Amino acid sequence: MGEQEIVDFLNHLATKRNVSASTQNQALSALLFLHQQFLDRKLGRLDATLRASKPARVPVVLTRAEVRALLAHVRPPYRLMAELLYGSGLRLLECLRLRVKDIDFGYSRIVVRSGKGEKDRVTMLPGRLRQALKEHLAHAKAVHERDVQSGFGSVHLPDALQRKYPNAHRAWMWQYVFPAAKRSIDPISSRVQRHHVSEKLL
Repeated sequence: MGEQEIVDFLNHLATKRNVSASTQNQALSALLFLHQQFLDRKLGRLDATLRASKPARVPVVLTRAEVRALLAHVRPPYRLMAELLYGSGLRLLECLRLRVKDIDFGYSRIVVRSGKGEKDRVTMLPGRLRQALKEHLAHAKAVHERDVQSGFGSVHLPDALQRKYPNAHRAWMWQYVFPAAKRSIDPISSRVQRHHVSEKLL
């Protein structure tokens, strides 16, 4: 089977058999593997191959009533997290990794650090969540202050920041918005810290 026969076969799959793009790609990969590994023959260009099209999928969007019904079954503080995911367009880890300083009540915005592609971005802070978020932060700050009084109150910082600001790991502004219920030992620094809520709990 030469290049033209392979092209004809792949085109047959796409036009006559109406296979999916993944099935056609799997067939191509199998043929390439056969020729290169067993027949010791390198195939030429297969530019004439007609690619099977991927079907366009319409995204599933919940209605407002469905969203309210869903959120009604989420208990605090996870409900506030879910509302931020929905209202601010945050990804799960972006929400969990928020620091206090990333919440800008003055401009009603949230700064996302090192998001997808390690890029920073700014998203909106929904007005209806402002008060709930302020109350949540007041509770989180009280927990942090108790930690500090007990000789703890530390949080993980990126290495560069830790070197530049050696005392910042205890500052309130660097604490996680959604701190874990219990302190834990950082495996890198061996320091007792309070990490953010685990994504496994959501």
